[in-house]
Amino acid sequence: MKLTAKNFTTFLAGALFATAAAAETELTVYTAVEAEDLARYAETFNASHPDIKINWVRDSTGIITAKLLAERDNPQADVVWGLAATSLLLLKSEGMLEGYAPTGVDKLDPKFVDNDNPPAWVGMDAWVASVCYNTVEAEKNGLTPPTSWKDLTDPMYAGHLIMPNPNSSGTGFLDVSSWLQMFGEEGGWAYMDGLHENIARYTHSGSKPCKLAAAGEIPIGISFAFRGAKSKAAGAPLEIIVPSEGVGWDMEATAIVAGTANLEAAQTLVDFTVTKEANEMYNTGYAVVAYPGVAKPVEHFPEGLLDAMIDNDFEFAANNRAAILKEWQSRYDGKSDPKN
Repeated sequence: MKLTAKNFTTFLAGALFATAAAAETELTVYTAVEAEDLARYAETFNASHPDIKINWVRDSTGIITAKLLAERDNPQADVVWGLAATSLLLLKSEGMLEGYAPTGVDKLDPKFVDNDNPPAWVGMDAWVASVCYNTVEAEKNGLTPPTSWKDLTDPMYAGHLIMPNPNSSGTGFLDVSSWLQMFGEEGGWAYMDGLHENIARYTHSGSKPCKLAAAGEIPIGISFAFRGAKSKAAGAPLEIIVPSEGVGWDMEATAIVAGTANLEAAQTLVDFTVTKEANEMYNTGYAVVAYPGVAKPVEHFPEGLLDAMIDNDFEFAANNRAAILKEWQSRYDGKSDPKN
């Protein structure tokens, strides 16, 4: 075709548009990572991959899990970056994840990698339950520090406890599933019946109980150690207590959503999530990460916490998740915060 001045301009504009379109792919990424960390995650990724834009959809673990399940037949997300492994096991069982072995996955601790080949998900870091105890507010109320989960059922603590609703919060769910593993099914529900008597309210965020304790709005928040360490570093009068029976934990993990129209870009992102650089980024907030040798001590992280992590049965937690949440809701939901 002979190009005239007019159609050359049209051709050039089309070529430029095509180049620009190729230069930027947008990924919809669902996450339960703390909102304050998302800009840092995207910025670190875009330093080496400026051609892929991340559009975050962020909410608590239970909400993101429910959203993904609701979208089963019409998925809206390309990638899940930072969701509980127990949730990803559930999505895997529903055939909703695209198996992919990211470049460098062999360098990770094997317990952070799904057993299938190719793996359906890969772990990033672990977060661990703990109790945030405001020493100032506790003293005002004449409380003494608990040393065990069962201590928290003492009538002394009535109205002085807040914990997350497991239907909304991954932290809440790991608490409940770990109590059922530690105390047995009957003993676990009996324990939660006693605990419920002392609970002031259930939040829809796993970090909020510790934030409220740090702010002095409640003496005791059942939350996770990372949040406690951050609040204590910021000057909050907190002690981070590791209950003597052991503590539940879960992994944050990453996966590609099956059916994504942006598979190549999704694989590029997941390749990045397993790099040493990404794990160094996770270590800013988490003491346990998937890449061996990377983790450095986190200021104010409680001693003995890693030894207290129970031998978590992720399959139990994932396979019984729906039944556990239904039972919990039928017993305790009356004290939950209103949903926004």
